[in-house]
Amino acid sequence: MMARKFQSAKDALAAMRLNPDIIAENSTVVSAHVSADAEKSEVLSPSSSEAPIPFSVNRGSHVANSFTVSLVTEVGLPKLIHFTSRFYDKAFVDNKLDPFIRDHNDPHAHRFASWIFEKMGGGNVWSEERSTRSVCPFSAHGHRFQTPHDRSSAHYAAWHSPKRDPEEWGEHFKLDECRVWMRLHFWAAREAGIFDDHPRFAEYYVRLIGHFVSVYENTAPPFARDSARWSANPVNVEDYKTHGSMRDVSDISLREALARLPAEERIYTGSNASVKHWPYEL
Repeated sequence: MMARKFQSAKDALAAMRLNPDIIAENSTVVSAHVSADAEKSEVLSPSSSEAPIPFSVNRGSHVANSFTVSLVTEVGLPKLIHFTSRFYDKAFVDNKLDPFIRDHNDPHAHRFASWIFEKMGGGNVWSEERSTRSVCPFSAHGHRFQTPHDRSSAHYAAWHSPKRDPEEWGEHFKLDECRVWMRLHFWAAREAGIFDDHPRFAEYYVRLIGHFVSVYENTAPPFARDSARWSANPVNVEDYKTHGSMRDVSDISLREALARLPAEERIYTGSNASVKHWPYEL
């Protein structure tokens, strides 16, 4: 059984490495400038501060543009680090997420904030750190692994964290885990002032997570907006604090989970569809 899971995870890793965003990240040339692809992707320009920001993709991969650069530089890297630090404080004590995190001492928050900053065109701080990151071996359930050096290897290491239950070890992220991840993530952003102080960044960022969470689990993107709303209701937060779990996302089928969403939020076509829906349309 363990051998089959291990091979299945290897197959999942190979498929992940074909993801357009992963390919783009692994071919990044370290530079402090927005890429040529990013500039080419600016098809539309908001005419006012209220107009929606174009969500730009190039060959299926998200690319920054001048609008995302303005959004992320307004927030700034220090505030992003404050936000991601709050997120990891929550993830470290969550019974669904913490088993994926092998070592709390790794600079998770700084790396995640740097990745956000880079993805939105603030500069290649994540790629620069990644190019000098040391890689060390670790063991789990009789197998030997290397610590992460990019996003695909980070996912692979998380699936094989020695903290995971042997019955789940090696399995990739499931929908309920992704929904908990997104809810805690947006809750941390709300607490850090991202939603109140930078609403246009927050609107775009929910779409960004809606795009990127498909790398974790391809059924998860429709739940990004619901996950962002979850922490706006203090009743939800208090229920989570009381019970230590999100009881409404566990042990339900995808059909039931989708049925609880507003009808207009149930469709996800992906970034390569000829007719694109949220988060890609304006």
